[in-house]
Amino acid sequence: MSGRARLSFAILVTSMLLNACAPTTYKAGPPNVDPSLTDTHLTAADGAKLPIRKWLPENSAPKAVLLAMHGFNDYSNYFKPTGEYLAKEFDVISYAIDQRGFGEAPPKRGVWAGSRSYVGDVKSAVTALKKVYPNLPLYVLGTSMGGGVVMVAMTDADKPNVDGIILLAPSVWGRSTMPWYQRLALLVGAHTFPDMALTGRGLQIKPSDNIPMLIEFGKDPLVIKETRIGTMYWLVNLMDLALQRSSQLTVPALILYGDNDEVIPKPPIALMVSRLPDEGKDKRRIGLYKNGYHMLLRDLQRKTVWKDIGAWITDGSAPLPSGADLRDLSLLSEKD
Repeated sequence: MSGRARLSFAILVTSMLLNACAPTTYKAGPPNVDPSLTDTHLTAADGAKLPIRKWLPENSAPKAVLLAMHGFNDYSNYFKPTGEYLAKEFDVISYAIDQRGFGEAPPKRGVWAGSRSYVGDVKSAVTALKKVYPNLPLYVLGTSMGGGVVMVAMTDADKPNVDGIILLAPSVWGRSTMPWYQRLALLVGAHTFPDMALTGRGLQIKPSDNIPMLIEFGKDPLVIKETRIGTMYWLVNLMDLALQRSSQLTVPALILYGDNDEVIPKPPIALMVSRLPDEGKDKRRIGLYKNGYHMLLRDLQRKTVWKDIGAWITDGSAPLPSGADLRDLSLLSEKD
């Protein structure tokens, strides 16, 4: 067999292998109901019931509503301390959702529902919240994976009508910012053994400086500890799309990132920021936290971040109380 023939045969076999073992997703069904809320669940447009948590002001009238979308392998409980603080200090009503495949949401923990499913659930939640709170301003917050979902939702042709978005270390680590060997390993792994689960042990990644909180996360049975390679593959697809869509993000936005983030590296965040359009620039604030890690809402300096979020919701034109938005954005391009 000639060299060219061997190459062609190898390509054919590889193609057949990849097609035969493509990672699966559990996508949302077609819309069939009007989205709605109860005290415990969001009924999405396809009828799926997604668990929610909510935090309301106790002794004063609410001034705004916030919808929170959690990060990868996490669930709605991540937002609990933030929701309690915003309710008490800023009279903000907060709702957090277990996204499909995470927490207690259907169909199965640890499986990917498809980027369009997650985006559709943001739209369902906004529709339902506007029915319940028609006269209050509505904001959508996304952290990490949730930030990527929010970015895609807010750059769709039928984007939800909200008053602003808050992105914390959004997942924009797309393939264009990865070295070739990571891209290749992900492709081969996802298409040959997509159900193999990895723990991340040994990577020496520090997601936060709040060690007691990290220990509690490790004990929480609803926080996913082992990730399927196929699920990671689809997550990177979402990050690809979020990074691509950053050039279309014109909605008022508060974008926050920590200097010490080891989960979403600086280069993709810097690229995302460089692509943000001039349109909407006057309604956008970007905050960089000198002592911040990936889990900004749970770090040791979390109250600084909570206060900045509450202040921005109250007055998006004012500087952040922490001064994080006054730092030089060229810091994102510095090597660690």
